Amino acid sequence: MKYLTFIRHPESFREIGPPQALMEAMGRFVQKSLQEGSLVDTGGLLPSKEGFRLRLAKGVISMTDGPFIETKEVIGGWAILETDSRSEAVRIAQEFMELHRIHWPEFEGEAEVRPMFDPGMGP
Repeated sequence: MKYLTFIRHPESFREIGPPQALMEAMGRFVQKSLQEGSLVDTGGLLPSKEGFRLRLAKGVISMTDGPFIETKEVIGGWAILETDSRSEAVRIAQEFMELHRIHWPEFEGEAEVRPMFDPGMGP
Protein backbone atom coordinates (compact mmCIF):
# COMPACT_ATOMS: atom_id res chain seq x y z
CA MET A 1 0.00 0.00 0.00
CA LYS A 2 1.20 3.50 -0.79
CA TYR A 3 0.77 6.36 1.65
CA LEU A 4 1.14 10.10 1.22
CA THR A 5 2.53 11.74 4.31
CA PHE A 6 3.08 15.41 4.86
CA ILE A 7 4.34 17.47 7.73
CA ARG A 8 2.27 20.46 8.82
CA HIS A 9 3.55 23.24 11.07
CA PRO A 10 3.32 26.99 11.69
CA GLU A 11 4.66 29.08 8.79
CA SER A 12 7.29 30.59 11.11
CA PHE A 13 9.21 27.29 11.11
CA ARG A 14 9.33 27.43 7.29
CA GLU A 15 10.79 30.93 7.45
CA ILE A 16 13.66 30.10 9.84
CA GLY A 17 14.49 26.69 8.41
CA PRO A 18 15.50 23.52 10.21
CA PRO A 19 18.79 23.14 12.12
CA GLN A 20 21.70 21.57 10.24
CA ALA A 21 21.71 18.58 12.61
CA LEU A 22 18.13 17.77 11.62
CA MET A 23 18.91 18.08 7.92
CA GLU A 24 21.84 15.67 8.31
CA ALA A 25 19.75 13.19 10.30
CA MET A 26 16.93 13.39 7.76
CA GLY A 27 19.44 12.83 4.95
CA ARG A 28 20.53 9.57 6.59
CA PHE A 29 16.91 8.60 7.25
CA VAL A 30 15.91 9.27 3.63
CA GLN A 31 18.86 7.27 2.24
CA LYS A 32 18.10 4.32 4.53
CA SER A 33 14.40 4.42 3.65
CA LEU A 34 15.12 4.61 -0.09
CA GLN A 35 17.47 1.61 0.17
CA GLU A 36 14.85 -0.36 2.13
CA GLY A 37 12.23 0.51 -0.51
CA SER A 38 9.81 2.06 1.98
CA LEU A 39 10.33 5.58 0.60
CA VAL A 40 9.23 6.23 -2.98
CA ASP A 41 9.78 9.99 -3.15
CA THR A 42 10.10 13.00 -0.87
CA GLY A 43 10.48 16.76 -0.98
CA GLY A 44 10.24 20.01 0.92
CA LEU A 45 8.21 23.09 0.13
CA LEU A 46 9.25 26.73 0.07
CA PRO A 47 7.38 29.25 2.26
CA SER A 48 3.80 30.03 1.22
CA LYS A 49 4.83 33.53 0.10
CA GLU A 50 6.28 31.80 -2.97
CA GLY A 51 3.01 30.06 -3.82
CA PHE A 52 -0.54 30.78 -4.91
CA ARG A 53 -3.96 29.21 -4.55
CA LEU A 54 -6.69 28.65 -7.10
CA ARG A 55 -10.21 28.41 -5.74
CA LEU A 56 -13.40 27.37 -7.47
CA ALA A 57 -16.53 28.75 -5.81
CA LYS A 58 -19.97 29.35 -7.32
CA GLY A 59 -18.64 28.63 -10.80
CA VAL A 60 -15.80 31.17 -10.61
CA ILE A 61 -12.08 30.40 -10.40
CA SER A 62 -10.06 32.94 -8.44
CA MET A 63 -6.36 33.14 -7.65
CA THR A 64 -4.67 34.35 -4.45
CA ASP A 65 -0.92 34.87 -4.13
CA GLY A 66 0.87 33.83 -0.95
CA PRO A 67 1.59 34.33 1.84
CA PHE A 68 -1.68 33.06 3.18
CA ILE A 69 -2.18 35.13 6.32
CA GLU A 70 -5.34 33.29 7.41
CA THR A 71 -3.48 29.97 7.43
CA LYS A 72 -2.32 28.86 10.87
CA GLU A 73 -0.26 25.94 9.57
CA VAL A 74 1.36 25.09 6.24
CA ILE A 75 2.63 21.90 4.68
CA GLY A 76 6.42 21.99 4.89
CA GLY A 77 7.23 18.75 3.10
CA TRP A 78 5.85 15.46 1.85
CA ALA A 79 6.80 11.87 1.20
CA ILE A 80 5.31 8.88 -0.56
CA LEU A 81 5.77 5.65 1.36
CA GLU A 82 5.27 2.10 0.15
CA THR A 83 4.75 -0.38 2.95
CA ASP A 84 3.25 -3.80 3.53
CA SER A 85 1.12 -2.60 6.44
CA ARG A 86 -0.37 0.41 8.16
CA SER A 87 1.77 -0.30 11.21
CA GLU A 88 4.91 0.05 9.06
CA ALA A 89 3.70 3.44 7.80
CA VAL A 90 3.08 4.48 11.42
CA ARG A 91 6.60 3.37 12.39
CA ILE A 92 8.20 5.39 9.59
CA ALA A 93 6.18 8.53 10.41
CA GLN A 94 7.03 8.19 14.11
CA GLU A 95 10.73 7.81 13.29
CA PHE A 96 10.57 10.95 11.15
CA MET A 97 8.88 12.95 13.92
CA GLU A 98 11.37 11.59 16.46
CA LEU A 99 14.17 13.15 14.39
CA HIS A 100 12.44 16.50 14.80
CA ARG A 101 11.98 15.97 18.56
CA ILE A 102 15.68 15.19 19.02
CA HIS A 103 17.28 17.68 16.62
CA TRP A 104 14.81 20.60 16.78
CA PRO A 105 13.32 20.57 20.32
CA GLU A 106 11.30 23.76 19.84
CA PHE A 107 9.58 22.42 16.71
CA GLU A 108 5.82 21.89 16.87
CA GLY A 109 3.87 20.25 14.10
CA GLU A 110 2.23 17.08 12.92
CA ALA A 111 2.67 14.41 10.30
CA GLU A 112 -0.46 13.34 8.49
CA VAL A 113 -0.39 9.95 6.77
CA ARG A 114 -3.06 9.02 4.24
CA PRO A 115 -3.48 5.86 2.16
CA MET A 116 -3.38 6.49 -1.58
CA PHE A 117 -5.75 5.02 -4.14
CA ASP A 118 -4.19 2.28 -6.24
CA PRO A 119 -5.30 1.89 -9.87
CA GLY A 120 -8.66 0.19 -9.98
CA MET A 121 -9.69 1.17 -6.47
CA GLY A 122 -12.99 2.94 -6.02
CA PRO A 123 -14.26 5.30 -3.33
